[in-house]
Amino acid sequence: MDNNIPEINELIKQFSKLPGLGPKSAKRIILKLINNKETMVKPLAKSLAQVYKKVIRCIDCGNLKLIDKICICSTDNSYDKICVVENLADMWVIESANIYKGYYHILGGTLSSNENYEQKNLLVNSLIKRIKRNNLKEVIIATSATVEGQTTAHYIEDTVKNDKIKITKLAQGLPVGGEIEQLDDGTLLSAFKNRVPVTDN
Repeated sequence: MDNNIPEINELIKQFSKLPGLGPKSAKRIILKLINNKETMVKPLAKSLAQVYKKVIRCIDCGNLKLIDKICICSTDNSYDKICVVENLADMWVIESANIYKGYYHILGGTLSSNENYEQKNLLVNSLIKRIKRNNLKEVIIATSATVEGQTTAHYIEDTVKNDKIKITKLAQGLPVGGEIEQLDDGTLLSAFKNRVPVTDN
């Protein structure tokens, strides 16, 4: 592959930013794409353009939705609990494990231990609104067991604290420093089944 072509170098640079990919992996992917321009590059470019144009983040729950459609969080009101996760990947892994039935709330990130809470654009205010609107009985905090995840969990606990709301967090099975999306189904099941209260409610 000619390393003097700026368009290719830029593409490698962009692919290298993706999770799990470094420059070497990105180069292999780009080479595969270039060698299959009609069957791979063209449909990939079309799909990316459609996602960029039509898919947005819901400002209420943090899930993805089509720009001209209402989100599922606005139509489904059959649950009494909500699971708060850091990102979409966490929600997907929990859903695929079939261990939880209820609402999801995707924060869109975490707070760092030394960061001003107000500086982070997390969907905490919309979480409060959803709890009140849907008369929820339990908030399950499913943030990762990292410093940032636990800092975020404590902030949510303090913000959500309400005598009428049961606040729980994932328990046994969630290793210290572990991220939700990296856990296997058995570990997740244990963490959900053994979740513990984080308040005296």
